[in-house]
Amino acid sequence: MITTVLMIEKPLVPTDTELVTTLHGDEEQSFVVLMQPRGDQDQLLRALDDVALGELGDAVREPREPVGGAAVPPAMRGLELSLDALRDSGADAVGQLVEERPLEVLASVVRETGADEVVVLTAPHYVEELFHRDWASRARHRVGVPVLRLFAHTE
Repeated sequence: MITTVLMIEKPLVPTDTELVTTLHGDEEQSFVVLMQPRGDQDQLLRALDDVALGELGDAVREPREPVGGAAVPPAMRGLELSLDALRDSGADAVGQLVEERPLEVLASVVRETGADEVVVLTAPHYVEELFHRDWASRARHRVGVPVLRLFAHTE
C-alpha cells in the first residue's frame, strides 16, 4: 500500500479525486490529508496571484472570504467532503486541519506515518512559486520523500 500525504487548501473536486487516486494505477492507496484554513497571512499573495492571472474581480472579492477563526468551520466541512470522496474511490483516508506551521506538521506526519510521498494540490501561486516559497518547494527540503506539485481544478 502506498501512503500519500496530501496537502490541500480547498475541498477536492471529482477531477482532483480521480487524479490523486489514479497516480499509482491499481495499487492500494492510503491518504493523510492536511488542509489549511485560509489565513490573513497569505491574503496579499492570493490577491497578487489573482491580478497576475488577470482575474481582477477575484482580487477585489478576496477580502470577503472568511479568514482566521471564521475560516475553520468551512475548512472542516471541506476536509470531510474530501475524505469522503477519497474513501468513496476505495482509498483509505484520514485527515486534519493545520492552522499553524503547516510544513512542520507535514514533516511530522510524514515521519509518523512512514509516508511514501507528498502531493501538494493547490491553485497556482505564481508569486510564491517564483521565489520558491510555496508548500511544494519548501517541503522538498524537509520531508525526505518525493514531493509532487499538482494544480487543483475548479468545477
